[in-house]
Amino acid sequence: MDKPTNKNFITNIIDNDNNTNKFSGRVHTRFPPEPNGYLHIGHAKSICLNFEIANLYNGVCNLRFDDTNPEKENIEYIEAIKKDIEWLGYEWNSMHYSSDYFEKIYKYALSLIENNFAYVDSSSPEVIKKERGTLTEPGTNSKDRDRTIEENIKLFNEMKEGNFSDGEYVLRLKINMLSPNINMRDPVIYRIKKFEHHRTGNDWCIYPMYDFTHCISDAIENITHSLCTLEFEDHRDLYDWIIEKINHENKPQQIEFSRLALEHNMMSKRKLSELVEKKYVSGWDDPRMPTISGMRRRGFTSSSIKDFCSRIGITKKNSSIEMGVLENTIREELNLSAKRVMGVLDPLKIIITNYPDNEKEEILAANNPNDKDSGQRNISISKNIYIDRDDFMEFPEKKYFRLSPGKEVRLRHAFNIVCDKVIKDNDGKIIELECSFDPVSRDMKKGNKVKGMIHWVDANNCTDAIINIYDRLFKEPNPSDLESFNEKSLVIKKDAKLEKNIAINNYSARYQFERVGYFIRDNKTSNETIIYNKIVSLKDSWKKINK
Repeated sequence: MDKPTNKNFITNIIDNDNNTNKFSGRVHTRFPPEPNGYLHIGHAKSICLNFEIANLYNGVCNLRFDDTNPEKENIEYIEAIKKDIEWLGYEWNSMHYSSDYFEKIYKYALSLIENNFAYVDSSSPEVIKKERGTLTEPGTNSKDRDRTIEENIKLFNEMKEGNFSDGEYVLRLKINMLSPNINMRDPVIYRIKKFEHHRTGNDWCIYPMYDFTHCISDAIENITHSLCTLEFEDHRDLYDWIIEKINHENKPQQIEFSRLALEHNMMSKRKLSELVEKKYVSGWDDPRMPTISGMRRRGFTSSSIKDFCSRIGITKKNSSIEMGVLENTIREELNLSAKRVMGVLDPLKIIITNYPDNEKEEILAANNPNDKDSGQRNISISKNIYIDRDDFMEFPEKKYFRLSPGKEVRLRHAFNIVCDKVIKDNDGKIIELECSFDPVSRDMKKGNKVKGMIHWVDANNCTDAIINIYDRLFKEPNPSDLESFNEKSLVIKKDAKLEKNIAINNYSARYQFERVGYFIRDNKTSNETIIYNKIVSLKDSWKKINK
């Protein structure tokens, strides 16, 4: 059997397990999302880890939906999760739901009651929380902890029959209220929730808690290595305790790794849901969101996300990753694969006064200079062109090498021009420039050598478009609330002009707008309104600009 080339502490554990025949050489992982929101880039790390581990050891990986809270679950989220995993390029060996095991989990709970390892408690959530103590103070026993086994069985069955209101009773494990691990202080494992479930309808009105459901589901599915993030490290004692007390023949091993924190983002589904509900963003797939669907719409490729997850690695230490690390993965990929076109986001018209009227010429340019097989494209130029307004300065600063009055610059792929006249409207805004060109400079070797080169499009042969420019979602690197939301995270350029070579009906084609950045057609636009999303800039200049 081939061993992974990217070694980490988890593969070391698996290697040792295989050497000692702990699971008879089996490797069986799972990805267990809650269907209460869309997946984000942090989930992508877990998806890659679980599926890649299974692949590398010729094992199996399940997809299991932890659907134990019908109040917040939605079929929309389930379908979105499946789509995201498939888009990343993974196939689950089998798909399950925690609700598949409701009857078995219920029977395990009954067996725990019968063996005096669980009891029904009528205490309020506030009392239970208080009696569990703190990290420095021990817990105290509930008034209901010594109910008889018969009474607990009777009450639990009545809970199941719907004889009580939400919150009136819960089922708790009977472990140790003096344990230094607060998770072992008689945790709640069942609560009453009279909500219709998306799969079981109204068959159940009691639902198991995550900590109880998760380990039993792992055992039922014959999972060998239950990989989860570090916040569950303190829950491992409970995980093992439950598996031992239900006496299941399969005993999965929980292993924790660091979760992904991405600067200028939030990885809490509750916070991301708040962004959606309060209309800070247009939806879960808003291209500013760190969701996989949002990043897909933004233009990230599945390979770039997997490359990012590989680069950050698997460790036991939590850390916050700079956005630049993520952006560099797609930037490097697109530099090699994206076709080049020119696009002017904020157009300023130029009339080339000495260019012949009603004429145009075709210029050959490489589709991608980094790909010799990409071929060439024809670019037209005529008397009227557009340049980007940022490429002209009426009163230039020192070391400004782009266009200004009397200054000569080169039009990319074309020839040199000089600005002869600035035309303004009544409010003093520049609306047009009159320039002249040097015909000799069509040959770069014969024209004047200039330091400035700017991009442009033919005003008589271009495509109108709207361009979405995205920035960091939050101003603070590690935001704690929505107050740090970046109001400038979306800037819309409504009058952009694009080179005609762009294939506007190809929603998957990614382009480099020369000198500007990488872009993709927004997948929610029509042919009547052409919208492109900026994926990433040509280089990581955000930190410098921000500073």
